[in-house]
Amino acid sequence: MFFWHTGATIAIARYTFRDDRMDLRMLVLGALLPDLIDTPIGLLFYDRLGGVRLATHGLVLASLVMVGVVFSTRRGRPRKMWMPLAIGLLFHLLLDAMWLDPETLWWPFLGWEFTAAGPVTAADYIREIVTDWRTWLTEILGLLYLAYLWRAARLSDSEQRRGFVATGRVDVPIDGQVSC
Repeated sequence: MFFWHTGATIAIARYTFRDDRMDLRMLVLGALLPDLIDTPIGLLFYDRLGGVRLATHGLVLASLVMVGVVFSTRRGRPRKMWMPLAIGLLFHLLLDAMWLDPETLWWPFLGWEFTAAGPVTAADYIREIVTDWRTWLTEILGLLYLAYLWRAARLSDSEQRRGFVATGRVDVPIDGQVSC
């Protein structure tokens, strides 16, 4: 769920932390990382694992990254650059409603097994995801926010895009007072 995790994570982070200097590139990397790691592994070994939400969908990775950032960086630019990665990981867990899957969320503290997704085969899992209206709805919501941000930040302009790629920041006030 690319657009959901990307759009919703940026929106939640921007309006929760109200930090217009947050590096959105690292935030998005954190928001997508659990699916980028777990989904290929889960699909490849679906017959044994029974799902695609594995270790990176638990609190261990997010906690290790957060602790690693805090202990390996000092206040200032390096910490400000890396902390959004941990925040993105935590928001991924929130947006996936991982509290409904405590075995995976608290892995390995509640055991070494992950909760089976339900569908018997990887093909059935993919078919279920592709045909689920909730998946489409959340993807559309994420895409709508990203379209708003693209327009508000004037990212159609190559200079604005270069600035975003270089800094990970968009020039859009967080208070919502933007004229498009």
